[in-house]
Amino acid sequence: MDFIFMLTRGDKTVEDALDVLEQIAPLGLGHIGFKDVGVAPAVLHELTRRIRAQGAISYMEVVSETPEACLNSARIGREIGIDRLLGGTDVADVQAILAGAHTQYYPFPGFPSGHPTTLAGTPEDVARHCAEFRAAGCAGADLLAYRATESDPLDLVRAARRGLGDGYLVVAGSIASAERIRAVAEAGADAFTIGTAVFDGSYNQRKGSQLSQLSEVIADCRAVERATA
Repeated sequence: MDFIFMLTRGDKTVEDALDVLEQIAPLGLGHIGFKDVGVAPAVLHELTRRIRAQGAISYMEVVSETPEACLNSARIGREIGIDRLLGGTDVADVQAILAGAHTQYYPFPGFPSGHPTTLAGTPEDVARHCAEFRAAGCAGADLLAYRATESDPLDLVRAARRGLGDGYLVVAGSIASAERIRAVAEAGADAFTIGTAVFDGSYNQRKGSQLSQLSEVIADCRAVERATA
């Protein structure tokens, strides 16, 4: 399962994201992302360039609240050459914006709202949306499972897996323990994101540095991969 490190805290890209990216370079992370809010577009462009220079896949997650802001973020994602665009719900318009670009799209299933984002919807809603995403040509989905307000998170992960078929399933938000990594892997996720839990030290409260937090996540992810192989 892939670990996507998000340069974000509280659903916003951290202001010193470029410095953090330089500090974590020795870890050789293969998947690194950020949100569409928190820093200027020029910083997002430079982040994308440097992530690519480190040999990693770049991600931008759209958490803007208005439809037009979300579409504008999709335009920015195309302009900066992001590899994988996460989030948003206006699939047809985003796909039109990304047409001809190398950027793959992974929308939110269910009914996301607010900032930080919460997720309404049933497993049936999520499965249906994911099937629709694949039919529309999306590469997968970005599921806010642990932000759910009316359904069990793991029921949503299993539903998304059913709906996506062989599509790529990212589980994002509020994953801050080895137990949750294991749970989403067993439920069918292909990848998970962690941001805030690294920056605030809550992933492992006995360790202080961001490098130590990330090393712990990497070790737990590998242990889960061995256990579920």
